[in-house]
Amino acid sequence: MSRLTKFFTRFASATSRWTGHPFVFIGCCTIVILWGLSGPVFGFSDTWQLVINTGTTIITFLMVFLIQNTQNRDNNALHAKLDELIRVSKADNYFIGIENLPQEELEQLLAELDKLAPQMRKAMGPDKVPHPSPKIAGKTPPTKRAPSPAAAKRSPPRRGPGAATS
Repeated sequence: MSRLTKFFTRFASATSRWTGHPFVFIGCCTIVILWGLSGPVFGFSDTWQLVINTGTTIITFLMVFLIQNTQNRDNNALHAKLDELIRVSKADNYFIGIENLPQEELEQLLAELDKLAPQMRKAMGPDKVPHPSPKIAGKTPPTKRAPSPAAAKRSPPRRGPGAATS
């Protein structure tokens, strides 16, 4: 990875975490309110309007690329994790990397799987594959299991400032 790519990745990640923080949103709202309140001082002139229009346009333009970069990295990481789960399970390894198939082949595969889904559900029977929703499964929800010793040793995942906690 080139130095420029590493720098941009770090910059995009940091900017994404920072801009997702509630205080940044509050700050942006404050700027817009102050701009609106300053309208009478500047006589609601064209220059006064141009300031907010130019500022928001530039910020929006730049944020599109930062958000896209962050989403691409998150999506790639998710695919890598799913591919690893497929690889180590009894699932069909054919599904590893299907996100790289041409759109037509992917749509054909999805259509074939959609046709098979009712047959698979029926063949498995309701007792073999319980639905995760207790309401649909007609059962009480399972209790949480204690973490394995290996999982207990691992450090918890790092979360951004706006991430939900469980």
